[in-house]
Amino acid sequence: MKKKILVVDDEPSISMLIEFNLKLVGFEVQCVFDGEAVFDAIQSFRPDLIVLDLMLPKMDGFQVCRKLRAQNNLVPIIMLTAMQDLTDKIAGLDNGADDYMTKPFSPQELISRIQAIMRRIQTLPSTTENAPINIGQISIKADQREVMVGGSPIELTPKEFELLLFLCKHRGKVLSRQQLLHGVWDYHFLGDTRIVDVHISHLRDKIENNARNPEYIMTIRNVGYKLTEPAVKESLA
Repeated sequence: MKKKILVVDDEPSISMLIEFNLKLVGFEVQCVFDGEAVFDAIQSFRPDLIVLDLMLPKMDGFQVCRKLRAQNNLVPIIMLTAMQDLTDKIAGLDNGADDYMTKPFSPQELISRIQAIMRRIQTLPSTTENAPINIGQISIKADQREVMVGGSPIELTPKEFELLLFLCKHRGKVLSRQQLLHGVWDYHFLGDTRIVDVHISHLRDKIENNARNPEYIMTIRNVGYKLTEPAVKESLA
């Protein structure tokens, strides 16, 4: 079955370019041209991924992201922005986007990022055992994409889930930001690696008792991050 991509951009030339190239590689595509139209399309088209422009009429990309995540809709989102300012890119991630690309962009790179996300979602259950992964108060059922902390379920975006699972599979190991980009995003990200820091921050907010004094995800200065079981950390103190 073809994967469905919803393209949201108010510039018809860009929408047509994206639609043409995505259809060439086998995706089913629907285009809408303002932020409010996304929510009707979600119900009727049921996309597997959304390519979302930041600057939209009626409701901008930030507002669309926030509303979708507030509705517990975890559909992956790649945000497009014409702005070069890093602050705007990080704001997209803060509002729930999984990835971003800056205009002008290569359609081939967009396709690669979409395929990487699709591949990660499809292969995660088959690459893990059915038994839950337990680390401290965290329990992960990879095949069901469920996470419990202290017995309570928490909602993670697809990328947050993949990041947590990757850290758990490499528990105790120091992972650089580039290793995390390659292992979780499935491509070598050129340039800014802040995308990792933002997702780590979101993950800490959801799984840590105190995100400023984390028990699980430790920052390794000038290198990256490491997931540590609290009991192990305390025994070494």
